[in-house]
Amino acid sequence: MHRVVVGLSGGVDSSIAAYILKKQGFDVLTLFMINWHDTTGLLHGDCPSNDDLIFAELTARKLGLPFRVIDLSSEYKKRVVNYLFYEYENGRTPNPDVLCNREIKFDAFVNEAMNMGADFVATGHYCRKESLNQDGKIIYRLLAGKDKNKDQSYFLCQLSQDQLRPALFPVGDLDKTEVRRIAKEIDLPTAHRKDSQGICFVGKVDLPVFLQQKIKPKTGDIIEINPQFIGYNDKIQSRETYTDEALASLASPYYYSSDHGAKIGEHNGAHYYTIGQRKGLNIGGKSEPVFVIATDILNNIVYTGMGKDHPGLYRPALFIQKDDMHWIRPDMELPYGGSARFLFRIRYRQPLQGGMLFIREKGTYVVFDNLQRGITPGQFAVWYAGEEVIGSGVIE
Repeated sequence: MHRVVVGLSGGVDSSIAAYILKKQGFDVLTLFMINWHDTTGLLHGDCPSNDDLIFAELTARKLGLPFRVIDLSSEYKKRVVNYLFYEYENGRTPNPDVLCNREIKFDAFVNEAMNMGADFVATGHYCRKESLNQDGKIIYRLLAGKDKNKDQSYFLCQLSQDQLRPALFPVGDLDKTEVRRIAKEIDLPTAHRKDSQGICFVGKVDLPVFLQQKIKPKTGDIIEINPQFIGYNDKIQSRETYTDEALASLASPYYYSSDHGAKIGEHNGAHYYTIGQRKGLNIGGKSEPVFVIATDILNNIVYTGMGKDHPGLYRPALFIQKDDMHWIRPDMELPYGGSARFLFRIRYRQPLQGGMLFIREKGTYVVFDNLQRGITPGQFAVWYAGEEVIGSGVIE
């Protein structure tokens, strides 16, 4: 009998994952991770780790499964939270959920599970895994979950073949409504629990307060940029050939100065803001909402544009450094000078976007078929072939 260690999180998805595996006849053990203790910046009344632990233990008891707790907070701080602080300090917007999966759930946690004699490790992610045989070598494919509204393949975009090998995703073939229905039917404690929000294993936070642990507030100007200074022709289409200079030009972010607009307010630190952000600017009296279109960390300036169609929010392309490229399917990696058409996603739940990927000496360029709103440095661009995640990279 194969042994599976399920990462029981205290939510309904991992609860049903454990239930399904038990029904299928696996030797199921459950393991709960404690990854964060500090409550700095947590919104009032939100202590996720305490509540999660209670619900996870109640679920294991209900299912009649062995339950253990492991504290990985040291690894989490070193490999996820320190990275988060570093990225924000340098004017980028990281995705801690992607890092948490790569560094903790499918690395430190898997190592602990293997020490418990596990053959497989399961989570409640809405995605699917398949395998294919290529000349005697097994290749693992990461596919989108059947429930398109809950598909979480984006968050697993940095996993390797070695990390996928022992992974099981029991709810990947189910809709969320079916997961809830099963949980109610068998009277699980998590049946009516809301889905978790906020930073992975930290919870829903007031981000500026959370970041102030390492990044001190500093008053600066909010500048509203006149739209006439920027913008690409919205008729641009991705092509199969570009010069290196054209690619670099298309992928370059906009650069502004105070001469391109007027001061409309002040902020407490440019590090706390991200492209596309609307809330937290405290700017009133405008005919349309104001959005962040860029930040200047060196001079502590937040640049904004009025209206969701402001051209500063839209770009035709992005760039990824060579060292920030990752191929889940290394057998499909493109050579230098190569290009291919893929479907792309630059944020969770974004509909897939058509475009071309170009591998060049300086790095990788993605040119989209249509202008993209809110291309954000530090986030992950993920490319798909149909439903399959092929690779990903950190947006420069």
